[in-house]
Amino acid sequence: MDGRLSPEDRRTKEQLPVLAALARRLRERRPPTVPHPGPLAGEQAPGLGKSGTLRAAIFGVNDGLVSNVSLIMGVAGAGVSNRFILLAGVAGLLAGAFSMGAGEYISMRVQREVFERLLHLEAHELAEMPEQERRELAEIYRSKGLSPELADRIAGELMRDPRVALETHAREELGLDPGELGSPWGAAASSFLTFSFGALVPLVPFLASSGNVAVLASAILSGVVLFAVGAAMSLFTGRHAPLSGLRMLLVGGLAAGITYGVGRLLHVNAAS
Repeated sequence: MDGRLSPEDRRTKEQLPVLAALARRLRERRPPTVPHPGPLAGEQAPGLGKSGTLRAAIFGVNDGLVSNVSLIMGVAGAGVSNRFILLAGVAGLLAGAFSMGAGEYISMRVQREVFERLLHLEAHELAEMPEQERRELAEIYRSKGLSPELADRIAGELMRDPRVALETHAREELGLDPGELGSPWGAAASSFLTFSFGALVPLVPFLASSGNVAVLASAILSGVVLFAVGAAMSLFTGRHAPLSGLRMLLVGGLAAGITYGVGRLLHVNAAS
């Protein structure tokens, strides 16, 4: 019987089990296994996705460390007392952390409101123009290489459940994951804490010592953490960890060295 089918019909019949599995997975609110613009399961390690907390933490620590070590070294280079270095370091930590937290909150809040509006508009279109939305979804799957018949069948299956239809249109048409819109407060807290940790690193030696000893200890400790942060970034870039760490160390060291030199220059000019 199968020998009488055209190649296109045979291919459609062979993919019917895939269609059934897709519909079943979507009804269970699991990520789709066929055509999807995002990464499939297993392609990324947990926490390494676009909204992964590990990546946000690494960049937050890096921002706090580079900015505050540069500030502290600049003030230390000016030859001021330990008290003024601590004051500048704490001020840099608090100003940067609150700025990062507030900025991240506003950014995430606006982004979430935009996404929620897009989802609301999509839900309205699904309710008012279901047939047009079904055709749009079928066209998306045809553009991915599926036969017109199979694309129409998939779109029809997905449109049966309004919740599944909204999730699918959000993913395929808008590029959104309704379950991962992000938390403004969570993003703000994460940015605040990670920046604070990074900014605290170069400040710690001045809490226990002063003078050249504290400056040297701060530079060494900051260099070690900079290298570690750079090496950790290789998780996302795929570069060799030692090279990535060395690059971050050189960039951060250059920034701190320049500000230290400027501080020394200002100190010499003021003394003369």
